[in-house]
Amino acid sequence: MSDQPYFAPTDIGPPDYQQFLHPLIKKNYGKWKYHEILKPGVMVHVSETGDKLYTVRQGSPRLLSTVTIREYADIAEKYCGGHLRFTSRHNVEYFLDDPAKIDPLIADLKKRGFPVGGMGNAITSIVHTQGWVHCHTPATDASGPVKAVMDELFEYFAEMKLPGKLRIALACCLNMCGAVHCSDIAILGIHRKPPKVLGDVVSKSCELPNVVAACPTFAIKPNPKEKTLSINEDRCMYCGNCYTMCPGLPLADADGDGISLWVGGKVSNARSGPAFSKLAVPFLPNNPPRWPETVAAIKKIVETYAKGAKPYERLGEWIERIGWESFFKQTGIEFTEQHIDDFKLAQKSFRSTTQFRW
Repeated sequence: MSDQPYFAPTDIGPPDYQQFLHPLIKKNYGKWKYHEILKPGVMVHVSETGDKLYTVRQGSPRLLSTVTIREYADIAEKYCGGHLRFTSRHNVEYFLDDPAKIDPLIADLKKRGFPVGGMGNAITSIVHTQGWVHCHTPATDASGPVKAVMDELFEYFAEMKLPGKLRIALACCLNMCGAVHCSDIAILGIHRKPPKVLGDVVSKSCELPNVVAACPTFAIKPNPKEKTLSINEDRCMYCGNCYTMCPGLPLADADGDGISLWVGGKVSNARSGPAFSKLAVPFLPNNPPRWPETVAAIKKIVETYAKGAKPYERLGEWIERIGWESFFKQTGIEFTEQHIDDFKLAQKSFRSTTQFRW
């Protein structure tokens, strides 16, 4: 009897993933002993049976054309029997059972302009959200800042010369569908002004009770006399839920929208527990197409971390060791009133000791 897990056939959802597995993965399912990184972008998994499966990781943008996807498929057909996978951070991994094909594959990828790396103590591809290309509530773009940042930090993708792994993520607004709340460095788009109320559009196009109910902070009230809505700016948290329900409440603002940077988050449970990101830079302007202020700030943080952290120390662990005062001093980031947590339950997270570490 096969020791593979069995899933009954169904016409709901995607097809059974097992039919797409590399033969070595299927053969050694549940029998892998360990894995190790051989060189930047190349990993080997070793099974109890002695079988070895090699992985070559290629960086890839999040937004892909069908032409590019077909090119990935052609590369996989040529070198690894058509077997590849996309990682959760938009990388492409090719599976090889013949180590002699590793260097020819890497040479072919580089010739086509596809970078190899992002493994181990390196920056992997930046996971990000939709941005201006698709989303209706973004405070910044996604693909643009990510491209600009990775162009500047590419050496840390192609080589493993950081103290530990570094994960960067971007979310276009505080709804954070980019999961930036647990990243070493988080790029978060922020709105600073409440939605505009376009009275004519609201009265003609929107169901007022639904819009009022959509606000999580009860900042919206109906204005029956004028058949429109009013917004309590002090209660608004700029989430954009109202604009989702009503096109008469646009949130985007060229001057008010921008980027904040957060640091120190991680999902890993190694050496220290998972942690949320904390505010580093409250606001940076949107300056497309290259976002120079954002790129410069992130590069400074990365280079300061690379210089001062111990081997295998994550960014947040380094900050906790040297102290936040020292982090601000070393990176040259200005400490402002926005860094002070004024949430009504913030006393639970206050550091009340007098032992400051400069």
